[in-house]
Amino acid sequence: MDLSKGFNLAGKVAVLTGGAGDLCSEMAKAIGECGGKVVILDISEKAMKELSEYLNKKNIENLTIKTDILDKENLKEAAKKTLDKFGKVDILINGAGGNKAEATTGPDQSFFDLPEEAVKFVVNLNFLGTFLTSQVFGELIANRGEGVILNVSSMNAFVPLTNIPAYSAAKAAISNFTRWLAVYMSQNYSDKIRVNAIAPGFFITEQNCYLLMSKDNKTLTERGKRIIDQTPMKRFGKPTDLISTILWLTSPGAEFVHGVVIPVDGGFSVFSGV
Repeated sequence: MDLSKGFNLAGKVAVLTGGAGDLCSEMAKAIGECGGKVVILDISEKAMKELSEYLNKKNIENLTIKTDILDKENLKEAAKKTLDKFGKVDILINGAGGNKAEATTGPDQSFFDLPEEAVKFVVNLNFLGTFLTSQVFGELIANRGEGVILNVSSMNAFVPLTNIPAYSAAKAAISNFTRWLAVYMSQNYSDKIRVNAIAPGFFITEQNCYLLMSKDNKTLTERGKRIIDQTPMKRFGKPTDLISTILWLTSPGAEFVHGVVIPVDGGFSVFSGV
């Protein structure tokens, strides 16, 4: 392999859902710095504006589109805008997701009392959003006969964590769907289409800080302490810790990596606790 080309994303068009969030914004910056053009799909116009301003300063071509990933017609509109701007899609990163406090068990809310609407919200946001986006943008990749789809699973998909049953189930569905879609694309379209996923360990973000940090963000909750105790590297991840794996899986250098879920977790998934 020519290493100068194996990890080069020059000219590639990458679409990221949840693209202005804590984790995906770093992915977008890294892809852009490696020569890619980025399309940010998100519901937060403020966050997209801030990210776009950063990318512009770095001379990274970008497009931001306010998008509801649970609205297929909205996704189709986003796909049209992407094609109008860049003419193709090479990479799809399904990064939108998250949990909801109302779908979380705890001292004041048992599993038996979890509101149906909160559970539906979490399952839909994580799994259905990935499914629908893969239908719309994945079809563009399928028709071209080449490209990469990268999903974002979680440690919860390996071993479900306490308190978050809807989120754990939804992420397990994403891991299963990743494997299914990998086979489907190869059997029906092209061996130049790859589908993989990453499974981040524990990263403190705006969405999960209520579970891991005290209200003043200065000390860990009991749950946060247990996670650190179970992580051999003894720290939470930083968004930049995902970058090398993202760049590897989306680049030509990973052309024979297909249908896998890669943990990026500081060793959490391999530690038995003893």
